[in-house]
Amino acid sequence: MRQTVEYLASPELGGRFPETAGDTLASDFLAGRFRRLKLKPVVREKKIKGFYQDFTYGKEDQKTSHNIIAVLPGKDKRLRNEFIVVGAHYDHLGMGGQNSGSRRPDTVAMHPGADDNASGDAVVLELARHFKRKGSPRSIIFVFFGAEEQGIAGSKSFVEWMKQADGRRINLPADIHGIVAMVNLDMVGRMRDSSLLVSGTGTSAEFKAMAEAAAERTGLHVSCTPDGYGPSDQLPFVAADIPVLYLTTGGHMEYHTPEDVPSTLNYEGMQQTLEYTKELVTQLAGMPAAPVFINVPGSQPMGHPRFRITLGLMPDVTGASNVPGVRADIVVAGKPAHKAGMKNGDVIQEIDGKSIKSIEEYMERLTELQPGTTIPVKVLRGDKTIILQVQLNPAEK
Repeated sequence: MRQTVEYLASPELGGRFPETAGDTLASDFLAGRFRRLKLKPVVREKKIKGFYQDFTYGKEDQKTSHNIIAVLPGKDKRLRNEFIVVGAHYDHLGMGGQNSGSRRPDTVAMHPGADDNASGDAVVLELARHFKRKGSPRSIIFVFFGAEEQGIAGSKSFVEWMKQADGRRINLPADIHGIVAMVNLDMVGRMRDSSLLVSGTGTSAEFKAMAEAAAERTGLHVSCTPDGYGPSDQLPFVAADIPVLYLTTGGHMEYHTPEDVPSTLNYEGMQQTLEYTKELVTQLAGMPAAPVFINVPGSQPMGHPRFRITLGLMPDVTGASNVPGVRADIVVAGKPAHKAGMKNGDVIQEIDGKSIKSIEEYMERLTELQPGTTIPVKVLRGDKTIILQVQLNPAEK
């Protein structure tokens, strides 16, 4: 996995922006690995191109990218026509700059994307290797999605492609209804305290128990959130009523900057994530009946925010803090929390007089806040408790 990350995040690939030479090299590398594993291609084209699903995105300035897809047929005659998607996006921000999504928009420099998302790609490759050797009752579709950073364009395209009839398509289900679950890995390279966030555990009745059982077997601490919404490639599958599980180790200071380099990753933690995901996919693949989708109440799709305000921070979504509350991993300069004096690493324990014990409670508190007000936020900084007065400016909608 380290070798995979080091190649995908290398200067030669230049940040893997769509329609660049680095994007082509990354695509060829991943498709080549599928060929070596002797997985099945998905389109009726010769050689390496049989693993490519091309798509266009963008309204005014249309660009072309592709998903890299391979299939492992299931071994069980009764279950082999049901498919599980296991995926990760392989693109990143290229050289950054204005309107790129970089957290340093004034800096033009390669954004290697080691954690985001070469880490997920490396784990998916090892999952493909494992299940090719072991086999699976249900069929598994392994996907590396393109153009995720450009509005999850690759996963949207894949779902739409599966909804349509396409005579070029092979080794895949006849339509989208043949896909019974989706597992997405995005930013899984920075594990702390053996902790992992698993979202989507409420999108099917069995998922939370499965996620917790896999954690018990592998010695991980998992924080489960029921809905499957979030800014990554599982979202179009949720919108298509497909149960999902989204795995991440959360944000960090190097996210979307030139400093997201291979040396910052926790490779032992990635191995833990790999072992955990093996357990999870094994359970999914062997379920006696296909999981039934549940539309989790109160969830909102990406692009339709529930919040009228933002504190201007990236919370720790994994629950890795060893004290009650939610740790502020990144406090954005100039935003309300930063102006009030909050610092990276502060653990938020109360918002507006109401306790915060989990990421779910943190998100719920945000839905209650109104722009134009000033509210107290209690944080723990080391062994000191501090009350900050945070002004929620209407401009922070």
